[in-house]
Amino acid sequence: MKIFISLITLLICTGAVFSQQTISGKVTDTKNNPIEGANIYLEGTYDGASSDANGNFSFETIEEGLQTLIVSMLSYESHYEAGDISYFKDLHIKLMESVNSLSGVTLTAGTFEAGDNSKVSVLKPLDIVTTAGAAGDFVAALQTLPGTTTVNEDGRLFVRGGTAGETQVFIDGLRVFQPFNATPNNTPTRGRFSPFLFKGISFSTGGYSAEYGQALSSVLLLNTTDVPLQEETNISIMSVGGGIGHTEIWGDQSLSINTSYMNLAPYEALIPSTQGVRWNSPYESISGEAVFRSRGEKSMFKLYTGFNHTNLDIEQEDINFDDYVRFRLKNNNLYFNSSYKYFFANDWSLTSGASIAWDTNDIGMEEDKVDNKETSTHLKVKARKNFSNRYDLSFGAEYFNTHFDETYTDADMDAFNNGYADGLWAAFAESDIFLTNKFAMKLGVRATHSSLLDDFEVSPRVSLAYKPGEDGQFSLAYGDFYQRPISDVVKFDQNLEMEKASHYILNYQYINNGKTFRTELYYKDYDRLINFDTETPQFNSVYANTGEGYAKGIDVFWRDSKSVENLDYWFSYSFLDTERDYQNFPERATPNFAPKHNVSLVTKYWVDKLRSQVGLSYSYGSGRPYHNPNNPGFMEERTKSYNNLSFNWAYLIDQQKILYFSVSNLLSIDNVSNYQYTNTPDVNGVYNGRAVTPPADSFFFIGFFWTISTDGNSNQLDNL
Repeated sequence: MKIFISLITLLICTGAVFSQQTISGKVTDTKNNPIEGANIYLEGTYDGASSDANGNFSFETIEEGLQTLIVSMLSYESHYEAGDISYFKDLHIKLMESVNSLSGVTLTAGTFEAGDNSKVSVLKPLDIVTTAGAAGDFVAALQTLPGTTTVNEDGRLFVRGGTAGETQVFIDGLRVFQPFNATPNNTPTRGRFSPFLFKGISFSTGGYSAEYGQALSSVLLLNTTDVPLQEETNISIMSVGGGIGHTEIWGDQSLSINTSYMNLAPYEALIPSTQGVRWNSPYESISGEAVFRSRGEKSMFKLYTGFNHTNLDIEQEDINFDDYVRFRLKNNNLYFNSSYKYFFANDWSLTSGASIAWDTNDIGMEEDKVDNKETSTHLKVKARKNFSNRYDLSFGAEYFNTHFDETYTDADMDAFNNGYADGLWAAFAESDIFLTNKFAMKLGVRATHSSLLDDFEVSPRVSLAYKPGEDGQFSLAYGDFYQRPISDVVKFDQNLEMEKASHYILNYQYINNGKTFRTELYYKDYDRLINFDTETPQFNSVYANTGEGYAKGIDVFWRDSKSVENLDYWFSYSFLDTERDYQNFPERATPNFAPKHNVSLVTKYWVDKLRSQVGLSYSYGSGRPYHNPNNPGFMEERTKSYNNLSFNWAYLIDQQKILYFSVSNLLSIDNVSNYQYTNTPDVNGVYNGRAVTPPADSFFFIGFFWTISTDGNSNQLDNL
């Protein structure tokens, strides 16, 4: 019996030896350089080996049939070979470098990020409120970046030769339909929103994502804070008003509320009458904002609402009238925005949201009255799938609905009504593809249909990025962009097409040790712009999509916060060459809002002994074109250059209190924005003219900010 058992054992062992398989091969990178130390093993077994200095490996196994061979190495993507084990011989396995989210290439063409968690940030959120001359307005701070133009009589964002209406604003991915306060003609406006409620800003000067549309030049994305850091109460007392805000946190939910009141009577009393302005009733505004947040284990819900009421009564000088022209305005704006994001298994996420805005204006111009009301909604849903750290896909659909009604009543009490209703559908798809740590691309497409215009358009979007070294990278972007004509046009004529712009962008960015250098070449091709044959859009104007134009230039940005202790500064320069044939232009020309050269220098210096931060901001713009009817040619004259030096000083009283003082246009320079001429010549055939100087170019501001934290950890030093 023992002999029999021994024979059986011997046969089994012999069979095992005979059934062993040898697995062999070589591991290299994509350039055929050998990789030492890679782990090679059969899935679900202990059979494996490591590659040697030449990348070679070999090991034996008794496994048979279909198997999965896994090759893994730090900093490389894992490789899988599936098949019959008899074929796992003399393999040549090439491992691809894994994409590192901290050091890999990023897609940055045309986009400035402002956020503490973004590795490509050029601004921090608090830069919005600590930049001299900005006075807490995010738009004024963004005007220190290249690609923007300071149009001091308007205050909105003018980007790379585009009008202010070519830039759209979004909160948490949803459209804000009236992002700026209402003001009279030739008086700059401000954004409606408090920068303290937002965690970050993405400002695209061109070539933006296929997720967004209805903007020929630019989009500004504002993202509200997900989770506030602490409960606190903020109190501000200013020379022109005051405000109070509070944040309450309970569990995974939080609520932030801000309200403010502004009355410019102290400031307006100082405006010299030589600027052609008389105030019957000072600019007065009351506003409020609230953000509710609820965070689940795999979800995030936000509800944002903002309200603003503005009232003013002003008289302005007009060269075509013997007396001042009276302008009265009452504006009410209410905005709601809600978004919900859920994270599923297998790296799927779904985001849905809706926004709605009501905006009413009661306008009086001498004896004439204009009453208008706009109701706008935006519905959106987007899905996103991360297939790996190399590839993701997002796609979605959205719907915009706008109802606009306007009644014009003249001095004889004759009323004229006009308006429109539009339903605009859009669908988009976009993918980020990271081929290596050095090369990535973004491919997207957007389709849009307007029921008002009965117009369907498809917009391709492409971005490429290459990183030749550790700190610098090149980016390239192209895209087509469409936008419905403005309300002042489509309320009279709907037999039009969408206006179009094509963007071409080449970008280089370098970030290292507190220093950021960025330069960008761009070209924009405009087509199908709106022309009309009257001075302004009117009910009897003839409209057509026959306009066209271009904008090209270079933007340069440099920021350094390390070279000099306690000093942080940035410098921006933009060169712009643009012409367009649009509106009532008789020929293609450079518009008044587009100076050729723009320069900004912002400095912030912390003085430890004085517990203070002092800052200076300087802005320069070359002369802006204007039309002088006394000379031949169109838009061939130039104003004098724009200069603005602003100063701010913030004193840290203690960890909870800041005293803040700022002066805009410290040198009180009269910056001429344009020239106004009489409608008819005098007896000598001369059109008399006068310079147009915005009344609000100089501004002083004194504020006291007090933060009360319930946990006692408030530190206002962080706000400097």
